[in-house]
Amino acid sequence: MEKENQEKFRSYGSFYRSIVDQDRSPVVICNLEHEIIYMNPAAIENYAKRGGEELIGRSLLACHNPESAEKIKRVTDWFAADESHNIVYTSHNEKQNKDIYMVALREDGRLIGYYEKHEYRSAETMKKYDMPG
Repeated sequence: MEKENQEKFRSYGSFYRSIVDQDRSPVVICNLEHEIIYMNPAAIENYAKRGGEELIGRSLLACHNPESAEKIKRVTDWFAADESHNIVYTSHNEKQNKDIYMVALREDGRLIGYYEKHEYRSAETMKKYDMPG
């Protein structure tokens, strides 16, 4: 029964994708070859000046200067070194008041890629339970 339940929950890919797509923060997912394999709508909008959706399929390393590209490689090496290595703080954007992280993506403990996670520090301006229309 446990194996049956695991298979059932693995089939919920559209639920997982919807979570990422509805996030207001940019999410850029890369494979271990540093290719951008997915960008949620917020990321496409955030990186529109750099190509937006056209970045999918391109190397993330090509979008960064050599020093940053080397740091990205070091982080992925660190992710690969141990299953407990899963998140690294990479920068703070003062203008947007957010922190940026690299987060490991794993399947059954095996590193399969990584993503860029944005966490905004600004207080929410939306009114609680405000559902216009």
